Amino acid sequence: MAVYSVAQVTSYLKDSLDNNPLLNDLWVKGEVSNYLQSSAGHKYFTIKDEESQLRCAMFRTKHVGANFQNGEAIIAHGRISLYPVRGELQFYVDLVQPEGTGALALEFERLQVQLEKEGLFEPTRKRALPIFPQRVGVITSPTGAVFHDICNVLERRYPMLEIVLSPATVQGIVAEESIVEALHTLNELEGIDVIVLARGGGSLEELWPFNTEAVVRAIYSSRVPVVSGVGHETDTTLSDLVADLRAPTPSAAAELIAPNVVDLQYKIDGYQQTAINAVSNFFRETQRELELTSQRVARQAPPIDLYSQGTDDLATRIAHLLNAHITLTRERFTGVEQRLQTVDPKSVLSRGYAMVSYSPSGTPLRKIAQVKQDELLKITLQDGNFKARTV
Repeated sequence: MAVYSVAQVTSYLKDSLDNNPLLNDLWVKGEVSNYLQSSAGHKYFTIKDEESQLRCAMFRTKHVGANFQNGEAIIAHGRISLYPVRGELQFYVDLVQPEGTGALALEFERLQVQLEKEGLFEPTRKRALPIFPQRVGVITSPTGAVFHDICNVLERRYPMLEIVLSPATVQGIVAEESIVEALHTLNELEGIDVIVLARGGGSLEELWPFNTEAVVRAIYSSRVPVVSGVGHETDTTLSDLVADLRAPTPSAAAELIAPNVVDLQYKIDGYQQTAINAVSNFFRETQRELELTSQRVARQAPPIDLYSQGTDDLATRIAHLLNAHITLTRERFTGVEQRLQTVDPKSVLSRGYAMVSYSPSGTPLRKIAQVKQDELLKITLQDGNFKARTV
C-alpha cells in the first residue's frame, strides 16, 4: 500500500487543476461576501449563491479599477487552483464586472488587458506609413461597398497606386480564419507597402472577428504596416489598437495611406518658386558684394584699371553660371510637372482617348468582359460626354 505525504497530495491536486483548460479560463457569477483588502493591496473575498460558495483572491496588479463590495452581484474571470499552504481550493480572479454586462464586452475587456500586458498595443512599436506607396493591399469583402469606396478615393487622390485585393469574409464564424489567411497572403507578396484592413460599421457581434486573438496577433506579426479602418468612428476594436494606424472609417483609411496629386503639384510649384527666389537672391547679393568690393578697391588701391577687366570677367562668368543653374532648375521642375500631367485623366482624353463608364453609377469600364447587351454607358471625351447603349 502506497502512502503519500500531504505535500505530494496537494502538489498533485494543484497540478491537476492548473492543467485543466476549463478551470484556467473560467467565468463565474455570484454575490460578494467576506470582502477584505490586505495592507499589501490584495483583495480576498467569497463568491456565493444559494447553494455554494467559492473563495477568491485578486492580487493588486489585477484589480486596477475594479471596485466592488459585500452584497454586490458580479461576474468574475480567472482560474481555479489550490493554495497548498492551507490546502484550500481558490479562485484566482483577474477581471471583475457587475453582473449584467454582456459576455462579449467582458471577453473584450479581458483580452484587451491580456494583450496590453504582452505589449501588443505599445505605441513605440507602431511603424510609420510610406510617404509614396506603390502597392497597397486591401483586406475586405469583395462584394461590399467598402472596397469600391476605397478604390474611388485612391483613384482620385493617387491614381498611379496599384491596389491588390486579398478578399476575406468579414462577418460570421469563418471570418476570423479568413482575415488571418488574407493577412498571411499579402505578407507573402513582394512589393506590398501597406495593408488596409476594412469593413463597414456594425454591432459588437458583427465586428467581433476583429476582436479575436488570432486576428490581433496576425496584425501584430505582419511585416507590412497595417491600417485598420473597421466600422464607424465610434467603433473601437482590438484590431484598431494593434494596427500601426487606426482610421475612423474605411474611406478615411484610403485618405491616410495615399498623398493627393493636387497637393503634390502645389508643393512642387512652391518648391520651384522658392528655388528660383533663392538663386535670384544669391545672384543679387553676389553682385552687391562685387560692387562693394570694387568700391573698396577703388578707394584703397592704386591703379584699379589693371584689375577692372578681370573683375568684369568674373562677374560675367558668375552671371553665366547662375543663369545656367536657374535654367537647369526650371527644366527639372518642368519635367516633374510634365510627368504628373501624363497621369492626369484630362491629359489622356486630350490625346483622343475616351473613358467609358456605367450610367448612372459612374463605375469605370476596364475590360470587354464587363460589357453586357443593352446596357446604358457614358462616353466621356475631352470637351464633354454622351450616352450610348450596347447592342
